[in-house]
Amino acid sequence: MKSSSDSLPVLIGQSGPLNGSRWVIRKEMTVGRGEECEIVISDRKISRKHAQFSPSNDGILLEDLKSKNGTHHNGKAVKKPVLLSDGDLIQVALAQKFTFLSSDATIPLDFELPDESESKQNALKLDKLSRRVWIRGEELIPSLSAAQFTLLNLLYQAKGSLVPRDKLVQKIWDKEEAFGVSDQALDALVRRLRDRLAALDDSHPYVITVRGHGLRLENPKNS
Repeated sequence: MKSSSDSLPVLIGQSGPLNGSRWVIRKEMTVGRGEECEIVISDRKISRKHAQFSPSNDGILLEDLKSKNGTHHNGKAVKKPVLLSDGDLIQVALAQKFTFLSSDATIPLDFELPDESESKQNALKLDKLSRRVWIRGEELIPSLSAAQFTLLNLLYQAKGSLVPRDKLVQKIWDKEEAFGVSDQALDALVRRLRDRLAALDDSHPYVITVRGHGLRLENPKNS
């Protein structure tokens, strides 16, 4: 791993008591309620030693330390050490979220959360960096799975334009996996995404299917 501070991985606190804080991962870092931890979260849902970030030859590993309320990586429970990738979302119990960036140089020093004024223009707002989603000002919790967020972000970036089904499959799944992905698999993912969005707003469909062509996002203005 490079020694220059501008190429070290960084952890950014999101949506929790440590919101906006950031840590450069130079060595092993433990997250927990105990004062001996490098990252202390004073919340009863957090175990004394809850999770750990460890540098390795391949990158940064995330490990759950047999916590009571669990650690999640991109929406999936961490059962064994996970190698982190740029932009990954880590959730510690239901108390704190972190965004992992593979290099400190990938964010400006004046990093800020998304401009709340933008969310007043459209009902649905998302932030790609933190993988957070809001509908009519309310955040979607728990976070979307990695596949669900990728699908929503592709449609969001298209700004209402149609996105072909084959393009969605190629972007959501790896090249090797995409070859064998069926229409049913994409349709199932779309249904799960719609269900999650409907939990905050069931008055609007948001994800629109154009039969035989693809999908588009219908993002209404905030009333």
